[in-house]
Amino acid sequence: MNASEMKTAAVLGAGTMGHGIAQVLATSGLETRLFDVDAAAVERGLAHVRANLDKGVERGKLDAATRDAALARLSGTTSMDEACAGVDVVVEAVPERLELKQSIFRDLGRRLGAGVLLATNTSSLPVGKVAEVTAHPERVVGMHFFNPVHIMKLCEVVEAEATSEEAVQAALELARRMGKEPIRVQDSPGFASSRLGLVIGLEAMRMVESGVASAEDIDKAMTLGYGFPMGPLKLTDLVGLDVRLSIAEFLSAELGATFEPPAILREMVARGELGKKSGRGFYDWRE
Repeated sequence: MNASEMKTAAVLGAGTMGHGIAQVLATSGLETRLFDVDAAAVERGLAHVRANLDKGVERGKLDAATRDAALARLSGTTSMDEACAGVDVVVEAVPERLELKQSIFRDLGRRLGAGVLLATNTSSLPVGKVAEVTAHPERVVGMHFFNPVHIMKLCEVVEAEATSEEAVQAALELARRMGKEPIRVQDSPGFASSRLGLVIGLEAMRMVESGVASAEDIDKAMTLGYGFPMGPLKLTDLVGLDVRLSIAEFLSAELGATFEPPAILREMVARGELGKKSGRGFYDWRE
């Protein structure tokens, strides 16, 4: 499990996080397969990667040769056999449902040898619970990336009780190879970032709910007053209100009332206002 020697990666789940992780892996020099059960999702994911890389060239962030090489290393598939053939690392980025993640890791344990690093991009679920169903749980680690993946520098490397030091070091090294700044976190509810970030996001929602200020002005308070690169409500729109609701429900069960989802969040999700991906959240993204 030497990240510098890794050549091939699979990313499972072609949504917002999955295609972003695949983009950075491919840009980092790994042959990368982006898998999803939905062929249309795979095509959308690949299209987003192409658009992101094109925008990077337009803005002078990378040259055309780097973009073209990354795209040549990236492919999409709806076949798990094809996605996992000969891989050195698998990063799972499917929705935040424990039973879904466990079914994937159970399958990966049957498919892949003990030397393959298995990472979950969960932002809140216990890595140990994900890992316990798979063969060789010692090679399972959390790698929690942040949206947009190709821009955000942080990666939380989450160590479960069974995770080996070799797997942790491989994940830290891989994150650095991807241009990220990793932090090492123990497997506890919400890890470090979700636990802190969600408290701020939920309080911002309660302030909108009670009419303290508009979403725009609350966000401006945090960007201009506290130096946040993005306000908590705009960030919620990018992450997805449904994702934030799922995390809040889990953390409220684990840690108490501080993380109880406010009514405004539940109501918006029920109306299908999920943020940027649906066109509307705390902001209107339809333009």
